Amino acid sequence: MFRDRADAASRIAVRLAHLRGTRPLVLAVPRGGVPMGALVAEALDGDLDVVLVRKLGAPGNPEYAVGAVGEDGEIQLNEDVDPDDLPPGYLEREAAAQLDTLRRRRRLYSPVRPPLDPAGRTVIVVDDGVATGSTLLAALRAVRARGPSHLVAAVGVAPRDTASTLEAAADEVVCVETPRSFFAVGQFYRDFSPVEDDDVIAILRAADAQARE
Repeated sequence: MFRDRADAASRIAVRLAHLRGTRPLVLAVPRGGVPMGALVAEALDGDLDVVLVRKLGAPGNPEYAVGAVGEDGEIQLNEDVDPDDLPPGYLEREAAAQLDTLRRRRRLYSPVRPPLDPAGRTVIVVDDGVATGSTLLAALRAVRARGPSHLVAAVGVAPRDTASTLEAAADEVVCVETPRSFFAVGQFYRDFSPVEDDDVIAILRAADAQARE
């Protein structure tokens, strides 16, 4: 059990202390991963940005994820989902709708400068936790396509089998807690207060200001 996201971030930073001095690029998954990413970047003397991904909801049940899509349009389906079982054209329509949301968020989060380039850099993708892992896998694959020299997945908590699947997409995986019984990410945080868009914008602006000093 973590006290809050700051507690989880501090534990991740300890496990990644060997990367201090490489000026890592920390890419946080909004929204919950952003306050954690900021603390990890500060601890490791790195740069902070976001990596944007959206879950793809099931037909008639948008809260149930069948997969995820990244800003590059690459679709990552859950392992137990057969695209042939979905209505014709559904996946394309759902992905297009979520891509529109991603573009709006990118304009909102990065109005002043373009996203930081991960090419040739040590990159740490941070989130507060994952369940199926489809969203984080989409994020990792989108970042991998842009040529980082070393790619790290860092999360507070994940089911054991999900943590194992991340190893195929990243060069290094840090998952602080891998409980046997897992229902939702929030059950492992005493304080799992929602993170709003205004919080994300404030954190990114503060990181930008610090980087310019």
